[in-house]
Amino acid sequence: MFSLRIRAVRLDELPLLQDIERAAGRCFRDVGMPEVADDEPLPVGELARYQRDGLAWVGVAGADVPVAYLIADRVDGNLHVEQVSVHPDSARRGVGRSLVEHLADQARGEGVPALTLTTFAEVPWNAPYYARCGFLPLDDSMLTPGLREIRDREAAHGLDRWPRVCMRRVLRRS
Repeated sequence: MFSLRIRAVRLDELPLLQDIERAAGRCFRDVGMPEVADDEPLPVGELARYQRDGLAWVGVAGADVPVAYLIADRVDGNLHVEQVSVHPDSARRGVGRSLVEHLADQARGEGVPALTLTTFAEVPWNAPYYARCGFLPLDDSMLTPGLREIRDREAAHGLDRWPRVCMRRVLRRS
């Protein structure tokens, strides 16, 4: 039986987040995106900023060992999913969805109206997956200034080599 608990990331776990992202990224090689598979994760110093800001969570299993993580930014009044990575050994068990739902609960508690993210449009575990999690694609006319800035950074990083999409999930108060 797989049991998952979500909690805040601890500072000493930041290198492990990099390992999780590297492992999760390998599957991009299988869909013809080796550049994405080989892309280095955020540096520990940058991950530490998310941890300090209270915008980094891990999914832990067993002996409190992280198997996945989510980091988020505050963008134009919403919470923006910057990264969700699940170690392949724990994939397909609802871990990523649990992290997204945790963020949605956090956002609702703060009165944040929506979650946003940017992702690959045609990768099955990206845009199609997030659509199943309640995110809807945004056309360019719907992009906020902060989302445009994120897209510009992604393009400068070479991610526009493959179709990308911005998505938004409106949060209902519970």
